[in-house]
Amino acid sequence: MKIAHVRETDAPAGTPWRLAAAVDAGDAPQRWLDLESARRMQVEADPRLAHNSALFRQPLTTLDGLLARGLRMAALGEIIEREGDADRLGLDAADLRFGPPILQPPSLRDFYAFEGHVKTMWERRGGTVPEAWYRIPIFYFSNVSEIRGPDDPIWRPAASAELDYELEVAALIDTPAHDLDAERGEEAIGGYLIFNDWSARDLQRDETTVRLGPAKGKDFASSIGPWLVTPDELADARQGKGYDLAMTAAVNGVELSRGSWANAHFSFGEMIARASADVRLRPGDLIGSGTVGTGCLLEVRDEILKRYLEPGDMVTLAVERLGSLTTQIVERPTDR
Repeated sequence: MKIAHVRETDAPAGTPWRLAAAVDAGDAPQRWLDLESARRMQVEADPRLAHNSALFRQPLTTLDGLLARGLRMAALGEIIEREGDADRLGLDAADLRFGPPILQPPSLRDFYAFEGHVKTMWERRGGTVPEAWYRIPIFYFSNVSEIRGPDDPIWRPAASAELDYELEVAALIDTPAHDLDAERGEEAIGGYLIFNDWSARDLQRDETTVRLGPAKGKDFASSIGPWLVTPDELADARQGKGYDLAMTAAVNGVELSRGSWANAHFSFGEMIARASADVRLRPGDLIGSGTVGTGCLLEVRDEILKRYLEPGDMVTLAVERLGSLTTQIVERPTDR
């Protein structure tokens, strides 16, 4: 399944997001099923559904609401499977705007799982990768108050002149988890999505000298989307600790970064085992993979772009089967 929050492009400001599922199976689906409309019609046709299944007893508003009811993403498959003529309630993708696949994640842990990126970062500081990195999946907490969705603009922090993208994949936790081992960690994943972990490199550079953080170099924005893809849709591409799926980044239509999810040194199962050690993961939590090798301007800007991001730039991250996530860089609003 592919699950998204959508609303019509001409909807008034403040119109609530609607939960939708892709009708067709392409990387960029053209038709989306309004799940609440389908749920209501199915209950009208068979009132026993509301008695027999918690999924049908209440309106489907957002994915956040579904998870808060104790239901997992896979439960939505029942509505999709029952809708014999899903295209009848389908919405054209061209008429829709997509929101963050999870609107208010309780937490965001971002890991550091790709050796290619890690080596480059350490070499630029004149060092080598610490031995501990090869043993322990390392992460930091990012800021969930500044989550952006597809086509939401971002801007540099006021004190920064070095805005950078970071090309990542994230996993959504959709069930409570505690002290999971690596073999079972991926059982807690409801879906995967593209994640852009924006960085202010000059702020980050100062912070890392005192070995605490990252903090202000990271917490001004995180972009996610355009939809969630359930693990079963990726199973045939499994390779190594990840999936044999290309990851790319382009600025103004020019490809600057290319890597593969299969190159991850740690699996999401291993990352989730680390994240859930001695604590509770909650439905809606996000787990970031860290940047794929070559997946940021810090690594590649000298080759083509020769600068950091500026207002007017358009950044597009793409991951096979997960779609693409586009963001425009704008001037910092004066009313912030």
